[in-house]
Amino acid sequence: MDIAALITWVVTALGGFYMLGTWIQRGGLRQQRTGTSRLPAPVVLGHFALAAIGLVVWIIYLVADRTVLAWTSFGLLLPVALLGFVMLARWLPVHRAAAGAPPAATGPAAEATVPAERHFPVPVVLAHGLFAVATLVLVLLTALGVGGS
Repeated sequence: MDIAALITWVVTALGGFYMLGTWIQRGGLRQQRTGTSRLPAPVVLGHFALAAIGLVVWIIYLVADRTVLAWTSFGLLLPVALLGFVMLARWLPVHRAAAGAPPAATGPAAEATVPAERHFPVPVVLAHGLFAVATLVLVLLTALGVGGS
């Protein structure tokens, strides 16, 4: 179960890294000044940092096989999940607005008024969320000692 958690965590991280790259490339950090992006940079970067730290702790757990490290990883995943839900709640209105909006003008000026997170592919958002939930459950079960290690 511990290796399954590692695999789901890495898949989750890949999707998250793709969305982070898209958000930065589309101006998410610059849009903080204008309020165009609905995702606050501290939330985005905090989510990323805590998830990355948790993954490193999980890898150390796999090598050291210390239960306290499994629980530490789980503890780190809780605020990661909370921040993820906050971002999902803030992304949904942006996605819905994009789905109902007529085609907009193109170019740098038009791009500056479009929230960076509007460019997240829905399948990536869904897969990231589903794999994140699976990771959280697998890490918890491993920390509880279910399935052996």
